[in-house]
Amino acid sequence: MAGKCYLTTVDNPWDPSVDFDAWHAEDMRLGYDTCGYLARITTMVYGYSEEMSDERKLAVIEDAIDDIIKYDFMNVYRKIVKDDA
Repeated sequence: MAGKCYLTTVDNPWDPSVDFDAWHAEDMRLGYDTCGYLARITTMVYGYSEEMSDERKLAVIEDAIDDIIKYDFMNVYRKIVKDDA
């Protein structure tokens, strides 16, 4: 894992790592609820829990993002990776 991963959509101009509130408002306006979708996948498929280590949580989130993109037949979702530094 190279850094922290974020899930966004091709039609959302905001960067969730920079201005989450604006990004989230636009995401909801567009009707995606990307955070809810990601939460469902991380929890139901990968067993995400608060008891996991921070490193494991980040890995589970990245795996879920990769799966969402893999099965996104409409090509709506995009992954953003921000360096740890």
